[in-house]
Amino acid sequence: MTTIREIGSLCVTDRDGYIINHSDWNKINPIFLPVIYDVVNTYSTHLQDDLHSVYIRGSIPKGIGIEGVADLDTIAVTKQNPNKLQVKRLKEVEQELNQKHTCVDGIELSFYCVEDILNTSSFSIISFILKTHGICVIGEDLIPQLPKYKANEALANDHLIHLQGQIKNACDDLQDNFDIEDIKDCCKWIMKIIVRAGLALVITKENIYTRDLYPAYKVFSKYFPEKENDMRKALEYAIIPIIDTNLLLSFLNEFGTWMVSEADKWLQFYNPNRELNMKLSSN
Repeated sequence: MTTIREIGSLCVTDRDGYIINHSDWNKINPIFLPVIYDVVNTYSTHLQDDLHSVYIRGSIPKGIGIEGVADLDTIAVTKQNPNKLQVKRLKEVEQELNQKHTCVDGIELSFYCVEDILNTSSFSIISFILKTHGICVIGEDLIPQLPKYKANEALANDHLIHLQGQIKNACDDLQDNFDIEDIKDCCKWIMKIIVRAGLALVITKENIYTRDLYPAYKVFSKYFPEKENDMRKALEYAIIPIIDTNLLLSFLNEFGTWMVSEADKWLQFYNPNRELNMKLSSN
């Protein structure tokens, strides 16, 4: 049985319920600085004048990143949408960076247009992540211009409205797949989604949020004790992915189908019109 480390925490909120961003450049372990500088240089080299700013998020800027275990999640904001050649080249360089830097378990490069980031009339998960979990490492910092966020139905909706499609994509990717690394990546990806969706089901009851997997699993299990073993398995698979595609497909067809059913009940109550991005509420 996989040993689950009881690590992670719930997001801290202010007196009005808005999530406080505790990420800080000064909290970063110096062991991660070379890979951060390398990623920034990569974005600058390949996006050049189109680059607006670069952000990092996750455990590393929170000061709790473990060497060799933590992922380096990065977001580049561009002045205009990158062209296909830039996207292709950055994905190739992402693989090269992952092979080069062993102090992190994985490096993710991603990019979004500044116009999309600043369009805050409705909920945007990227704007939310920047505001509540990110720090700017180069360029003009957009975070002060973004709205404050609460743990509410707009946030929960983003985790639940895509769930059925995400599970279907995972099943399609795993079917007849013999690429071990691809299977592992898919397993980690979909299991993280399922664990966070479990928390999303009860966000409106608790008014709390976390992107950390263990506390998300614990809060879900408080409300669905009969499904605790299934969610614990999803947590285990997210931490140490397995390569048995038959086992993964069986799990997704059973527990995944139950999760989709629960998400559908939630959506029917909170978002019957199935808006992909709910309007932000000031309440």
